[in-house]
Amino acid sequence: MRVALFVSCFDDAMFPGTGRAAAAVLERLGHEVVYPPGQTCCGQMHWTTGYRQEAARLARAFTEVFTGADAVVAPSASCAAAVRADHPRIARAAGDPGLARAAEGLAVHEFTEFLVDVLGVADVGAVFPHRVTYQPVCRADRLLATGDRPLRLLRAVRGLDLVEMPGAGECCGFGGAFAMKNADVSVAMVADKVGHIRDTGAEFVCAADNGCLAHIGGALSRLRGGVRVLHLAEILAATRGQGVPA
Repeated sequence: MRVALFVSCFDDAMFPGTGRAAAAVLERLGHEVVYPPGQTCCGQMHWTTGYRQEAARLARAFTEVFTGADAVVAPSASCAAAVRADHPRIARAAGDPGLARAAEGLAVHEFTEFLVDVLGVADVGAVFPHRVTYQPVCRADRLLATGDRPLRLLRAVRGLDLVEMPGAGECCGFGGAFAMKNADVSVAMVADKVGHIRDTGAEFVCAADNGCLAHIGGALSRLRGGVRVLHLAEILAATRGQGVPA
């Protein structure tokens, strides 16, 4: 299968290793991965903060870049949810039926659901001999219903000791603009989350979105939590003899 990789602007700027890891996993499974160079922001932050015209322009650009792909895969649960759930709403708000048809016609998948549901794979040949806990992504659970797919993938990783996090279903407090507009509440939420993470005794906390991980990682660093954050794709890309990503 020819897979078009959609790398969020946040990942492209701050966490480029995530896109490389997702591509490595897909290629290991025998699929051709292409990176359409014209891709930009999906428009999520514009739509959620009320910039509807700007969001519509970005949604149109997204559909133009990715139309025709066998599948579009995003290692960002939040952005995959934005494209699937928000782009049709953006099109309706803009009164653009052409955009609505194009948005609804795109096969856009979050990385873990693509592996499990489309490819039918749980064991991707990964080796990661470390104690890991998993943080669900709110938008993935609520808008994509990803459920236990990330956990099924992690359980199949050789050497990985997966430990359940207390209160895993509670938001970490990031929520994009929420963390900036409601800083005190956001900090209190992530402080609770860090406490739960430390209770697991894990070496790493992983998630399927770097927005959550950046927020959690910042708090862990400031509070000297002693736990590293790592995108789930980077764990799945790890193989025997390979060091932990820096």
